[in-house]
Amino acid sequence: MTLLLTVFAAIISTIVWYKNAPKDDWKVGTLALIYWGASLMWMCDAIFEYAELKDEFFQPATADMINDAFLGLTVIALGLIIWLVVLLAKDPKGALKAKLLSKKN
Repeated sequence: MTLLLTVFAAIISTIVWYKNAPKDDWKVGTLALIYWGASLMWMCDAIFEYAELKDEFFQPATADMINDAFLGLTVIALGLIIWLVVLLAKDPKGALKAKLLSKKN
């Protein structure tokens, strides 16, 4: 479930990035890379788990699926938080800098 959720997040963020490709003011490309990296990590995890469990891999318990779903949503939320920090640090439109300078005056 974690793999599925992060792959969907990666695909959606990639589509949004590609739609606005020449200008990446919102740094959505960074978000897409975060999710693709997480998807790659979960893919490796799934391969090793399949090697260990064989056919049982395709018959997970309901509790395991719920735990995996919560973990996947947590990874998506953490990716959004990291992206937000990067976006605020880069401040592509200068909004944060303008706000901070207007407070000082």
